[in-house]
Amino acid sequence: MTKFYITTAIPYVNAKPHIGHALEFVLGDVVARYNKLKGSETRLLSGGDENALKNVQAAEKEKTPVQEFIDKNTKLFENLARQLNVQFDIFQKGSDQSHHYQASQKLWELCKKNGDIYKKKYKGLYCVGCELFYTRDELDENGECYEHPGKPLEEVEEENYFFKLSSYTEKILDLVEKNKLEIVPDFRRNEVLSFVKKGLEDISISRSNKRAKNWGVPVPGDDSQRMYVWFDALNIYQSGIGFGWNEVEYKKWWPADIHIIGKGIIRFHAVYWPAFLLSAGLELPKKLFVHEYFTVNGQKMSKTLGNVIDPIELINNYGADALRFYFLKYFSPFSDGDFSVDKFKIAYNADLANGLGNAVARVAKLAENSGFEFEKEKETKFENLYSEELKNAFEEFRFNYILQKLWLDEVTAIDQHINNESPWLIKNDETKLKRVLQEEIDKLRDVARKIQPFLPETSEKILTQFKGPKIKSEKPLFPRL
Repeated sequence: MTKFYITTAIPYVNAKPHIGHALEFVLGDVVARYNKLKGSETRLLSGGDENALKNVQAAEKEKTPVQEFIDKNTKLFENLARQLNVQFDIFQKGSDQSHHYQASQKLWELCKKNGDIYKKKYKGLYCVGCELFYTRDELDENGECYEHPGKPLEEVEEENYFFKLSSYTEKILDLVEKNKLEIVPDFRRNEVLSFVKKGLEDISISRSNKRAKNWGVPVPGDDSQRMYVWFDALNIYQSGIGFGWNEVEYKKWWPADIHIIGKGIIRFHAVYWPAFLLSAGLELPKKLFVHEYFTVNGQKMSKTLGNVIDPIELINNYGADALRFYFLKYFSPFSDGDFSVDKFKIAYNADLANGLGNAVARVAKLAENSGFEFEKEKETKFENLYSEELKNAFEEFRFNYILQKLWLDEVTAIDQHINNESPWLIKNDETKLKRVLQEEIDKLRDVARKIQPFLPETSEKILTQFKGPKIKSEKPLFPRL
């Protein structure tokens, strides 16, 4: 059995999760479930980026001990995953001293042994939101970071450890140009190439204990410094599967087959992370899947604007599969999408309540009223489940295309088949009636199998309801709003 190791980005836990986190968790889950259907042994990892300065500042604002604060918030992210039916195999905490600390210290020591870590005094502009130093030419006209407009940068001067990123310009360029590290989509790959061709500069990879508030992974051999958040956080992809503490598991699962990330952190994953791994003499991830962001009612999500959407509230009101469906059918991963609760409700009624849900209810009622016993479901091998076109779309992460095609070609076709055959009008011909109903049942079973990666709960409900031989009506899958 082949292995397939998937990671999502490691979210900061300075606040509760929002709709963007839910989107990325779902994208990771779809990739994992699809690869399980293919027969691969999979691992899906996420975790808590718990050592960031922004977490410390948020805890101080709440007047809560840092560990208590991050433990509370990390549980919110784990709970969101459960509520979304996202099957994380590993949720690795950044504050885990037994595994993560020693893994990150091992990575540090490997890079240092290779001569890529040195200490110097530095003065620069630091964005706490990105946990990154910026040069002035990388900022907007207001002198602010593009990811966090409205938040002034801090001018920081201190002695830190630096990583010789500049030594890896040509190697990173070669990796990306030759697709040894594949970046999807192409326009994000081109963005990385453009950045690297300007020449890479060495980066700070530690902070003083004073600025870090004594929080984070200690630098080996220097009690005055803590690791810079990205050197530590990126290593969660390795520490969660055994790096530094379980070599058997680590060798089984590393390298990652795919890192799923948002566009705002592409530099860290496509440039910094490969450079750290090259320096340490470790294997590189195979692919980056870079997705875009949500706006809300045409505006960027912001606490200041008060437009941050709580995904838990939507799940409680409409169900996890309804939210997963809206994410996956109505948004392309490769372009920003505007999330609207009103549009979500329209899609829910049109595609789920009046679409798939109505088809299930109609066929179940007709089957129940007939009193027939139907053929049980036949096993369908993966190679026969999806067309080559849909398999290619899966491999290219065009999940919206797959669902649009399934609804257009197959869900709608079930309703049309019912209307065309009009089984309620078939009198005195049980053979024909049973054949017509069996065809509709088989079509529903087929749709249910195909939507497993997208709507796992709905898929299971349909397959259970229609397993036969007797079929009964059940309460609506998606009650109309």
